[in-house]
Amino acid sequence: MSLSGEYLPSTSEWARQQAETFEATGGKESADMRGVPIIVLTTVGAKTGGLRKTALMRVEHDGKYAVVASKGGAPEHPAWFYNLVKNPRVALQDGDVKKEYDAHQAEGAEREEWWGYATEVWPDYDEYQKKTERRIELFVLEPVD
Repeated sequence: MSLSGEYLPSTSEWARQQAETFEATGGKESADMRGVPIIVLTTVGAKTGGLRKTALMRVEHDGKYAVVASKGGAPEHPAWFYNLVKNPRVALQDGDVKKEYDAHQAEGAEREEWWGYATEVWPDYDEYQKKTERRIELFVLEPVD
C-alpha cells in the first residue's frame, strides 16, 4: 500500500473496534452492521495527514465500490468526506482483500445509478436524505492497477 502516515484511531470506541477487528481477522469478524456486509475504508486525514479507518456499508458493482457520506442524515458531512475530497487515493478492505482505489464524487447519471445500488444494500440512505437539507454525497472508488 502506498498510503502512508500514522494510524489515528477513531474517537468512537465502537467504530474503532469494528474497523480494527475487521482488519485483524481478514473480514471474518465484525463484518456486518445489522446483518449487512461492510468494508473498511482507509483515508488520509485532510487536516492531520494521519491514516483514518472507517467501517462503511459494502456497495460494490463490477469491481468498483461506492461510499455514501450519509452520517445517518446529520446536517454535516462525516469527517472522512473531507479526507476524500483532499486525498482521493484510498485503501479499501473487502473481506481479506485490501486494494488501493481512486475516489471521485459521483454526479448526474453516474450518481443516480450508484445511489440505486447503495439503497439496494442499505435502504436507510433514502431516509437519511429526507432528514437533512444537505445533499448526501456519494463517491465512486475505482481500483488502481
